[in-house]
Amino acid sequence: MPTFEEIAAFVAEKPFATAVIALLGLAGLVLAYLILRVTWRAVSWLVSRYIAPRPIEDVLTVVAASIATGVSAQGMWRFSGDVLGLDGPLRLLLFAFIEVAIITSAVRARRNMRENFSAGIDGIAVWALTCLTAVLSSMDARSAPEALFRLAAPLVAAWLWERGMAIERHRIRGTGRINWRLTPERLLVRVGLAEVSDRTASEVDAHRRLTRVALAAKRAKSMRDGGASERKMRGALAKLDKAMDQAVEHTGLAVDQGRQEALLAQIAALYNTSALIDADPRVPWEPEADHHPVPARPALPPALVELVQDDDEDIQVFDTTPQVVDTAQRAALMRSARDYWDRQIAKGIVPRTVDIAQEIGLSLPAARQYRALWKLEPEAHALIEALYQQHGIVDTGAFPAIADDGRMLTTKL
Repeated sequence: MPTFEEIAAFVAEKPFATAVIALLGLAGLVLAYLILRVTWRAVSWLVSRYIAPRPIEDVLTVVAASIATGVSAQGMWRFSGDVLGLDGPLRLLLFAFIEVAIITSAVRARRNMRENFSAGIDGIAVWALTCLTAVLSSMDARSAPEALFRLAAPLVAAWLWERGMAIERHRIRGTGRINWRLTPERLLVRVGLAEVSDRTASEVDAHRRLTRVALAAKRAKSMRDGGASERKMRGALAKLDKAMDQAVEHTGLAVDQGRQEALLAQIAALYNTSALIDADPRVPWEPEADHHPVPARPALPPALVELVQDDDEDIQVFDTTPQVVDTAQRAALMRSARDYWDRQIAKGIVPRTVDIAQEIGLSLPAARQYRALWKLEPEAHALIEALYQQHGIVDTGAFPAIADDGRMLTTKL
């Protein structure tokens, strides 16, 4: 670097050259300022246009993928020189043709995603070209760690691109990709180590023990009705007694009315499964082939208007306090209610909920539950259907079956 005396001597000897150099230096500073200003504006425009609107994870994905692509391009630079023997401008022009193809396919795949909601063949091409450049760049590695690094860099770039596409796909379509059928949660539920609902462990255990009691009772009843031998009946009753003992011990069945009701409901459902065969659930939006409008029905006799309009809760039951203190008494009341129901159906009468409650001494909720199950049986369903066709009365549990002249039905329809 020249000293101050040398610079002063040069200015004194060559003033014209010094003036030219000063002007060129000033012009260079102005030009550098303009270039920096244009570059700053361009960078600011790019940031405000493409980077600022995007989430930070998208920006980081692009940066990381660009770095990984650069590492892959450096491997292809060495491969083109050492293996292909390219040098000079030819090497500069041809070494990164696969990386350019990967970027082109990625851009096309993103456009397809925005237009057709799928990456298409270009998405597959990104992964295929990525694997190709990873293998080629690792073939010129000098050690195993270097080979692994050159294999991993392009795959990392492709993975980051795939995750960016998944985020954009979710943003455009508002949905995820797929729901896997084989997940850790599903496997744990399948093997019985996890629970689907949010029930507690005690609730799950109580439900399973009550179900064992109901199934054991159904099995013993089926064997008795089928004329099983005394030895088989003893075994079935022993299993039922064991399941009942465990349920009473671990679930509080003797004092918990809710679980008593749940057990009886399970038993009632298991004992009357044959009624499901005759059930005729109709599709509401598909009329029958022989469907015809129901003609105008005769007016309901005045003597029965008040009876039909009565509500269950407005009728006084003899004893509304719970009388059942154990399962045996509750089962006996259920059998009595079933016998009363069968007798009335045989007479052509559909008992009301309040009739069952008053006759047997059940609570209205229990009577309503039994009636809702038994009315699905063929004979009761036929009586209810006939009442609806004749008088247009919808079954609410608060009416008896009636004849055309307004009398209570005493014979079968």
